[in-house]
Amino acid sequence: MPKSLKISLLAVSVALILCVFLGVNTHGVSAAGNAVPQDAYNQINVYGEVLQHIQSDYVEVPDISQVTNGALRGLLESLDADSSYLTPADYKAYKADRGGKAQVGINVSKRYGYATVISVVPGSPADKARLTDGDIIEAIGNQDTRDLSLAMIQLLLEGIPGSELQISVIRPRKAEPEKMTLNRVVVSEPPVAETMYEDSSILYLKPMDIDREHVQQVESKLKAMKKAGNKKILLDLRDVADGDMNEAVHLANFFISSGTIATLEGQKYPKETFTSDPANTINATAPLVVLINRGTSGPAELVAAAIQDDKRGQLVGEKTFGEGSLQKTFDLPDGGAIILSIAKYASPSGKQFEDDAVTPGTLVAATSDAFDMDSEDGSSEAETEPKTAAPRPDDQLTKALDILKAKAA
Repeated sequence: MPKSLKISLLAVSVALILCVFLGVNTHGVSAAGNAVPQDAYNQINVYGEVLQHIQSDYVEVPDISQVTNGALRGLLESLDADSSYLTPADYKAYKADRGGKAQVGINVSKRYGYATVISVVPGSPADKARLTDGDIIEAIGNQDTRDLSLAMIQLLLEGIPGSELQISVIRPRKAEPEKMTLNRVVVSEPPVAETMYEDSSILYLKPMDIDREHVQQVESKLKAMKKAGNKKILLDLRDVADGDMNEAVHLANFFISSGTIATLEGQKYPKETFTSDPANTINATAPLVVLINRGTSGPAELVAAAIQDDKRGQLVGEKTFGEGSLQKTFDLPDGGAIILSIAKYASPSGKQFEDDAVTPGTLVAATSDAFDMDSEDGSSEAETEPKTAAPRPDDQLTKALDILKAKAA
């Protein structure tokens, strides 16, 4: 490679990094009168020197475009899982996506550099393949998810109904990745499940999504409960990882008649406080227990944290996934873009879901964990048990029911 071309590529790469690092909207920065920290310039110099060594001393002539894309992706992902760098080609595909495509029924984020399953939709192809929260998707087709932004991972999981999705999955306590092929389908979330326990004195509600439709279903069931004279409530938010934050505030408000439900704040995003409206409260006094686990994420975390911090009810289960931020897309001069988290949601006590997740007051491990640990060969029980095996006991549900049974109505 000619030396002049190397210098040009170096200049372009450093300029691109500088554009992202110092802020896409330089006019906005100037107008705000904010001085760029000297540390930022020092890091740019370090990047330039590292890139120069890569160009001149690496074992072979590198693909500078690939190197720069990797650096930008790493820069954004070092902030949080939801911040992403999109190349011009990625951004074109991202903007062309209109949603509504078929999927296999998994909610994903990035952990440990790879796509990680947050939760699985019951009855979906992923559920039938026994994927579960915590499984790592190492590759989608022939693309390593470590080299993909979260936005592109979510895009690649989608497709036309009936199309095949090939993934490579790393499961806990399994040494080798498992390759599987799933058929994409139009996945629909099941309606809110309702069960009565303890001579109909405990109303169990299980939404799989916190969107407008499911929140309305919960609302109608809670209102019907008041008419029927039921006394206690068990809200199951395990593996609930999808939905809308505003609907989550609405759902929490059903149980909390006063005080803060959540806050949203960022460096340049004015603090927004979501408070309960007594007019929207349905039942602020009935004994309440909420089930959460590692698959509880985002909107469901907001509901659980509000109930716990406002001392409205008890949380039982496991620490949640840890997700809850607001994103904004910034166009880049070369046709690419960055998706940047500009604000984070926090509980009434000030704990940010993205950083702290939600820890229940009563910790109970998932039953499947205990079964997996007892497996002699390290494989999961789900992979070896016959399809006709009896359902596993649900220790978390049992504990929650025991707590409610002990409470006075």
